[in-house]
Amino acid sequence: MHVENALSNRLRQTLNTMIPVYAATAKLAVRNILRQKFRTGMTLAAIMFGVVSLVLAGGFVADIFIQLGETIIHSQTGHLQLFKQDFLDKGTRYPERFLIDKPEEIATRIAAHPEVDAVMGRVYFSGLLNNGRRDLPVIGEGVEPDKEAKLGSLLKIVEGEQLRDQDTEGVLVGQGVAHSLGLKPGDSVTLVTNSAEGAMNTLEFRVVGVFQSFSKEFDARAVRIPLAATQELMQIQGANQLVVALHRTEDTDLMLARLGAEFSGTAFDLRSWRTLSDFYDKSVQLYDAQFGVLRLIILVMVLLSVTNSVNMSVFERQGEFGTMQALGNRHRDITRLIIVECTILGLVGALAGALLGMGLALLISTIGISMPPPPNANIGYTAFIRIVPATVIGAFFVGFIATVLASVYPAFKVSRIPVVDALRQNV
Repeated sequence: MHVENALSNRLRQTLNTMIPVYAATAKLAVRNILRQKFRTGMTLAAIMFGVVSLVLAGGFVADIFIQLGETIIHSQTGHLQLFKQDFLDKGTRYPERFLIDKPEEIATRIAAHPEVDAVMGRVYFSGLLNNGRRDLPVIGEGVEPDKEAKLGSLLKIVEGEQLRDQDTEGVLVGQGVAHSLGLKPGDSVTLVTNSAEGAMNTLEFRVVGVFQSFSKEFDARAVRIPLAATQELMQIQGANQLVVALHRTEDTDLMLARLGAEFSGTAFDLRSWRTLSDFYDKSVQLYDAQFGVLRLIILVMVLLSVTNSVNMSVFERQGEFGTMQALGNRHRDITRLIIVECTILGLVGALAGALLGMGLALLISTIGISMPPPPNANIGYTAFIRIVPATVIGAFFVGFIATVLASVYPAFKVSRIPVVDALRQNV
């Protein structure tokens, strides 16, 4: 008990001694900062430049990932897909072997969750599309047109219109397919494919529209027809997949876990759009590597700029520090003063840089940045600078910590200069 009281008293005495010292040091540091306007301005400019660069670069990268993900979701995959196990490995060759019986019942069960916007069935097939002159191998999707039109808000219709439920004999073709066969809305085509029993079957369709997605390869071979027409063509019932569209993309992981638990132990497999899109994962890895190098370069530039500015400021004030030592201040007092000055500069510069970065992000986003199509894509897009709280906070701490670290070595070095040598700088 006596030991605890003694430690408590000692700690209280230490704090009572340190607080006035640091308060006086902070007061003197603020006066020095305000007095040395040019050097202060240079240091603040270096800090703010780095923080603003990190905020803008991080917001730009975040926007790329968000827009690419939304494009994939709203042009092809949806947020989640439910299908029978092994469908991804074998279903493209034998789609008739991986049919979900009574998909309407399962769709109703999934749609009961409040996070779900819509659930739609799809059937996949391959065949030949004939325009009366020649054939083209295609991959096809039998879809529920009205639901798919709502999900596919980022599937661009370049000619004609979207496929609707009333278009029972309509077909939507990719831009590459239309170019290869010379098709335009209103043209008649014949789709030839094998039925589930292996017999060849054909149906006549009318082109209602030409679409363009984010993928050139997909557009070069893809067609979409109504689900009922696909079932008639292949002489099957059911669907290969149930595509789940959510109200918010942020709920993807939540619904993946919830539905995964709900269908655990069944013959079904559930995947999110990230797992289904190999293109997205590779693009994220590519951009992460590129912009990781950019962030590193910016970080080094910040550190070097701040270090150079602090060095110039400190060594130009050698005479001032010599005078302080001649008046009785010790080495640690000089070191403390320089570090406190840089700490204040770091806080002010990092905060101003974060605020300026967010302001510039909002300004740039009102205008937009016109971007060319990404690799293997057809469509360019308008990029924005997203304000990402984690990025802004990270940039703030980078600017602040870089400033404080940059002050340690110059403070230690200048405080060790002999008093006589430092005083000569006043002559």
